[in-house]
Order: sequence, then structure tokens, then C-alpha cells
Amino acid sequence: MQGTTVRRAGRVLAAAAALAGLAGCTSPDPADRPGGDHRGPRGAALAALRTAERATERAGSARVESTTTMGSLMSMTADGTLGWRDGLTGTLTITYTGGTIADTMRRLGTPSMEARYLPDAYYARMGDTFAGKAGGKHWIRYGYDDLEALAGGSGAPLGDQLRSTTPNQSVKLLLSSGDVRKAGRDTVRGRTATHWSGTVDTADVTDAALRKQLTDAKVTSQTVDIWVDERDLLVKKVEKARMAEGLMTQTTHYGDYGVRVRAERPPRSDTGDFEDLMRQGAGTS
Repeated sequence: MQGTTVRRAGRVLAAAAALAGLAGCTSPDPADRPGGDHRGPRGAALAALRTAERATERAGSARVESTTTMGSLMSMTADGTLGWRDGLTGTLTITYTGGTIADTMRRLGTPSMEARYLPDAYYARMGDTFAGKAGGKHWIRYGYDDLEALAGGSGAPLGDQLRSTTPNQSVKLLLSSGDVRKAGRDTVRGRTATHWSGTVDTADVTDAALRKQLTDAKVTSQTVDIWVDERDLLVKKVEKARMAEGLMTQTTHYGDYGVRVRAERPPRSDTGDFEDLMRQGAGTS
């Protein structure tokens, strides 16, 4: 039973830390995609969004604050810094605020945790209760290649996304929207920003890799709203999608672009590997 608990917690953390890190993911530059009308209101919208996409990518790092809910399964907040110049790096503090996952994490003595993202893996820091069930190790290492073990292979797109995370997946999604529109101007945390909105049908997403990620997550359509400031940088995004687990809503604020990002590997002596935890659980369930 102890091994089963550890294994279940490992799966929970993989999903939760991934959702926190997935402020967005890169894909081939939409400016290179064929087709599209570059004239009129839609053409102007696409040009503005591509400018925002490039400016956000060039910035290289940002401070991130997000809230995520997924039906009755989970609600959580994440706060920290992420960089994306040479693969994903950064540190987030993830706090579980509701749902069955929060209940599980509280039983494990870890209502919040630190997640460190590095180019080849991310690390989740657990509490003493979990460590007592995992050979005394407080950290779990998730190699992105190892995430394929999740749910018989469904974790593979998760690893692919985490390797290429930036704050502008929402921009890329809107570039695939057939009804992207300017929704006015607002003030977001003291900055004047242009609000863009659209509905994205997964079947219409032109980027094959992004379409596959959405299909694997069983997302058929979603609404996307972003706010872009006068520097052409993304300062807020809201995404809503219907998934197998229920309605997923994520609201994220971005700021302090170019901030210095640090993420150190935890001590090896205090780190357990996700694959080992999966084998331990399988052998004791």
C-alpha cells in the first residue's frame, strides 16, 4: 500500500507541476505558415499577434503568477520565475487550494511545494510525510523523456511541452483562431494593454505539434483571451477548455520580463527518480 501511495502521488505531481509550468509552449513560427489574409482587420490582428509573439520570445524570462482549476480534480496557484532561452528553466511555488488532488497532497503533508524546472527534467519538493514513504527522499525528479510512462504513454506530449515552455502558447493559439478579434483596451496591474480574444477549434490548429498536444489532452475547443502591453509583451492570459476531467480554466499574469532566473538541481542524496517510484509502486500494489 505504501508503494501504491508513492506511485499515485508521483502521477499527481507530474500533472500538477506540468500544468503550472505550462504557461505556454513554442511551436514553429506562425509567420512562416502558408495561407492567411494579411489585409483588413484580421490581417492587422495577425500582424499584432505575431509582433507580440516575437517580443515575448526575445524577452527570455518573466515572473509568472497563475491560478488553475480543473473541474473537481484540482485547483492551484503557482508563483515564481521562468526562463526559456535555452530550454525551460525556473522555479515555481505551487499551492494546492482545492479538489481531490489537494486532499491527496494534504494527506502527504505537502499542501504546497517547490518545483524546479531545468532543460532535461523538473524536480518537485515534497514534505517529510512523503519522504517517509519514499526512502527518505524529499525531491522527485521527472525526466521529460520518462513522462511517457504516465498512463501508458499519454505523458509523452507532456514532456514535449515542458521542454519548450514560454508564455506565448496563447498567442500561437489565437493565430489559429478563425474569429480572433480586438476586444478593447484595459488596465492590467497598472499597465495599459490591448485585449485580444478568440475561440480555437483543435481541428483548425495549423501547427501539427500543437494540434497533437491538444488532441492528446482531449481538448476539442477552447476560448483564449490575452492582454498585450505597449511593449508588445504578454501581461495576462485566460484560457478555458473542456477536458475529460471537466472545465479547465487558467489565468496567468506575466511581468518583470528579463528577470534573472535560477534553478539548481537538488542534492542527489535527497532525490528520488520518478521511474524508480513507478517501479516501486508497481511492485507493491
